[in-house]
Formats: sequence, structure tokens, C-alpha cells
Amino acid sequence: MTPAGNGTHVQPAQASAWNIANALTILRIALVPVFGWFLLYDGGELTSYRLLAAAVFVVATATDRMDGDIARARGLVTDFGKVSDPIADKALMGMAFVGLSIIDLLPWWVTVLVLVREIGITALRFMVIRHGVIPASRGGKVKTALQAVAILLYVLPFGGPWHAIAVVVMALAVIVTVATGADYVLRAQTLRNTSPRAQAKRERRAAAAAEMAEREAAVREAAARDAAARHTAEPEV
Repeated sequence: MTPAGNGTHVQPAQASAWNIANALTILRIALVPVFGWFLLYDGGELTSYRLLAAAVFVVATATDRMDGDIARARGLVTDFGKVSDPIADKALMGMAFVGLSIIDLLPWWVTVLVLVREIGITALRFMVIRHGVIPASRGGKVKTALQAVAILLYVLPFGGPWHAIAVVVMALAVIVTVATGADYVLRAQTLRNTSPRAQAKRERRAAAAAEMAEREAAVREAAARDAAARHTAEPEV
């Protein structure tokens, strides 16, 4: 922030949403249906279209790294980018998992498990946003990298040992996906319990409980005084 002429402080102007970083994010979103069309064409049986799908996937995943690096390096971080970037990532990965299951290359339980985890953690992050932001963990980045490599290996129309490698990498991706999902749940619970908002809420509750206890003590004390006064006023027999 910089001081204004009248002694007040003003927020620095945010970069325009019309910038190269956000353009790359929009490009990634636009490539999702293109990737899906190439992958699903003729049931995924044509080698040429599978290779095209792999090429589009590589370009799309490359823009994921590029847009973030450019935005941070050039000061082009915007609210639009913060919202659209994860949407683009989820759309690309979701299309890949669903597409691979549609053409019977990947079991549906894997796709459902991954999508439930991704949607659930995204919803969880929004639920605790008032307490703070849960930053991406190192495990989350490993998860994303493993998923991307596994998807690429499955999309490429190669069999034999290549497919065996794809299965192993996908298994690792699923394990890390589940593990990092559990980690996010624990971190969200910790954030809810330790955030300044949660601390302030506990302090308000403690203050309200103390005030209630003081009122109850005052009522009991007044009742005791009234009882003592009545006892003193009664004539002795």
C-alpha cells in the first residue's frame, strides 16, 4: 500500500484481467473439448487421433505451469486467474479421466474416486475460506504431476510394457490422491480450530459464559441476602 495525499492508505491497483497469464488459462479451458474430441473419436481406436489427443494434453498441461510462472514473475496475479486456473485444471483432468473410462482404458472406480476427491477437496476449501486459505501442499503438487504423467501414458496408443508402466504410475497417482485428500481434511480441521476467527469465536463464548456465571452468582447472592433478611425480620417464638 502507498500513502495518499490526505494521509489515508490506498490499495495498489490490481493487474488487468486481460493479460498473457489469463490468456493461457483461457487457452487451456478451450483445449479441454478439443482434447476430449480427439480422445473419444471412433471410440479411441484410431492411433492418429490418440496421438493428437496426447499432443493437445501436453500443450494444455504446459500452459498450467506457464501461466502461474508468468503471473508471479510479471505481477499479473488477478482474482480472475485465482478462480479460473483451478477450474481449468479440474476440467482438463476430469475430461481425461472420464474419457479414458468411456473408451474402457481406465476402470470407472478410479475415475469416480479421483473426481470425488477433487470435487470434495475443492468444496472443503471453499467451506473454510472464512478461516483462511489452505495452500497447495507438496504432496498435492506430486499428485498433480503423477496424474498428468499417468494420463499421458494411457492416452498414448502404445501397449505391452508401456501399458504396464501406465498402470503402475496411475496406481501411484491414486494412492497419492487419496493420501493428500486425507491430509487436506486434517489441515482444514486444524485451520478451523486455530484460525484467528476461531480463536475470536472461542473468546466470545468464554466471555459470554463468564458473564452468565457472574449473573447467576449475583442472583444467588441476592437470593441469599433476601433469605437472610426475612430470617432476621421474623419474630422469635
